[in-house]
Amino acid sequence: MTTKQRTALKKQLLSECRRVQQLKADNARQAMLDVQESAKESQGATEDKFESFREACQIQRDLFARQLDEALTGLQALQRVPEARPPKDQPGVGNVVVTDSQRFYISVSLGEIKVEGEPYFAISAFSPLYQAMAESRVGETFSFRGKPYRIEEVF
Repeated sequence: MTTKQRTALKKQLLSECRRVQQLKADNARQAMLDVQESAKESQGATEDKFESFREACQIQRDLFARQLDEALTGLQALQRVPEARPPKDQPGVGNVVVTDSQRFYISVSLGEIKVEGEPYFAISAFSPLYQAMAESRVGETFSFRGKPYRIEEVF
């Protein structure tokens, strides 16, 4: 893979992460609005039932508000991920880490994402998996949850 292809891949990965994170934020925002609307529509019920229903709606709304806050924080973190950085032999934010069994994109924790039909695991620099690989270099092996990973490439 050429440097140009690697840079293009990293841009695609970053773009896909941003898309998925934005979708999370949009879904949480919409769920919050739906719960608020549901609480407003149920005002015709008896007062006691309405109060407990309204409290349940408030709890749900708060849950979705936390999810929205987390999604927006993730979007802010993605804004700081460099699109192109010089190649290194050690994992870092914005890098793709290719191991003998999986490919990782160091950005935010989103799980598996696909770019050009290939799976990559978007992980945060704060995740235990990243902490296990952080000090390893190309050609070295690290272990996570008892499974060894050999780093084949970092770009």
